[in-house]
Amino acid sequence: MLEILICYLIARLKFRDYRHQPVTLSTVKKWLTQFDRDAWAGLRTLLRNVVYFSERDTRNTLSRLNRDLILRLQQDGVKTKQIIYVQVADAGSSSPMMLGMLRDIDRLDSLGCTLLDSKDVRGLTESTDRLQEGAIVYVDDFAGSGRQFCESRDFVAEYVVGNFVEYFLAPSVCEEAVVNLKERGIEPKVGMVHRKRDRILHPESAICSPRTKQSLVELCSRIDRKHGLGFRGMATMVVFYRNTPNSSPVILRGNKRQIPFRGLVPRADDLPPHPQTQMPLDFPR
Repeated sequence: MLEILICYLIARLKFRDYRHQPVTLSTVKKWLTQFDRDAWAGLRTLLRNVVYFSERDTRNTLSRLNRDLILRLQQDGVKTKQIIYVQVADAGSSSPMMLGMLRDIDRLDSLGCTLLDSKDVRGLTESTDRLQEGAIVYVDDFAGSGRQFCESRDFVAEYVVGNFVEYFLAPSVCEEAVVNLKERGIEPKVGMVHRKRDRILHPESAICSPRTKQSLVELCSRIDRKHGLGFRGMATMVVFYRNTPNSSPVILRGNKRQIPFRGLVPRADDLPPHPQTQMPLDFPR
C-alpha cells in the first residue's frame, strides 16, 4: 500500500488539475495494479519524467511569450494593429481555445490586433491586403511532429497578400516540429522545446537504465503493439491540463474506451462515452 501511496502523491502533485480524469487514490491504484509489482518502480520513474502544464502554467506561459513577442515586434517597427493571430481550425485542435485564452488575458482586441481562423480565406486575404506588412502569429499549446499544423499553415500561405513575418506561439513543441517550422521560415516562440533525449522511452534518451527502459517499452507494446509509444513512436512526455497529446506513450493514456488497459491521464477521445450521452434503445428516430 505504501508504494501505491507514493505513486499517488507523485501523480496528484503532477496532474493536479487534469480535466478528463481527476487523479485520486482509486484511479492511481487501478492504473498501477494492472501491472506486475516489479514494474512499479519503473512506472514511478516514468511519472516523474512527465512535463505537466496546468491551466495556470499554460495561461502564464502564453501571455509571457506573447508580451515578449509584441515588445520585440514594436522594436522592429511593427505596430500591434499589424499583428494577425491565427487559430488552426483542425478537428479536435486546442488552438481556438488557446487563442481565446490569450485574447482575454492580453486584451488583444483592445490592442487592435486581428484574430482569424485558418480556414477564413476571405478574412486572410482582406486583412493581409489591407495591412500589406506585419506579423502572423499562430497560437496553440503543443506541436509534436508539426505535420498537422504545417498542412494548415501551407493552406493559409496561399491567401496571404503582402510581406509578413510568421511565428508559432506555444508553451511547448517537439524538436521535430521545430525543423518543419524553420523549413517554412516560421520562428518558434515557445516556452520549451521537447527534445528526444528528454523523453524517457525514446530511443535517443538515456534518462533511465536500459533495463528499466526496456521493461516500460515492453509494457507499452502489450497495451498497443503498433502505437505503444504514441504517434510515429515519438514517446512525448508533455501533458496539458486539457488533454494528453496522441504522441504520448499509451501506458499513460490507456486503450481506446479504456479497455482492456486504463490510463492515468487518458485523452478525451480515449474515454468511453458518458452514459448520459448514449442513445437509449427506445430513443425516437
